[in-house]
Amino acid sequence: MKLHERIDGRLRDFIEAQPMFFVATAPNGPGGHVNVSPKGMGGTFVVLGEHRVAYLDYHGSGAETTAHLSENGRITIMFCAFQGPPNIVRLYGHGRAVPITSPEYAELLSLFPAPPDTHGARSVIDIEVDRISDSCGYSVPLMAYEGDRDLLIRSHGRRSDTDLTEYRRVKNAVSIDGRPIFPEG
Repeated sequence: MKLHERIDGRLRDFIEAQPMFFVATAPNGPGGHVNVSPKGMGGTFVVLGEHRVAYLDYHGSGAETTAHLSENGRITIMFCAFQGPPNIVRLYGHGRAVPITSPEYAELLSLFPAPPDTHGARSVIDIEVDRISDSCGYSVPLMAYEGDRDLLIRSHGRRSDTDLTEYRRVKNAVSIDGRPIFPEG
């Protein structure tokens, strides 16, 4: 394992080339569930600086990351090389969810150079990175990337803004541990 002072050069190139990443968060205390979520879709992750990254968070079956971030802010992002030389990069830090209802959302969205269709996004996850490491990844399998799935974008395209607000109210009201997620509705 190697620690890095900042996200730059080879490390930034590696991160930006990965079509998939994993997000891990956990609630406070000994109870509750640790959450790990795979993320993808080109244009949804951006390096904003040497110690800052962000990704677009779309409506889904749950919103554990948002609940955990509002409770303690802790988050880890992991990238794995499934093609080319083996490598695993982890970004540890503190994040916050900026919901689409926040005036700051549009400002953060403008920092993504080429996001996909953002109808269906529910927030931008903004992360201040305080620890950066990479490790060998020798046991990570080689896999071929065939392309992004378009099902999420197509699914959200059938919903109006009102439908998505209702979705957050009904399906994303609380985490699996009963923690509140989107108080605005």
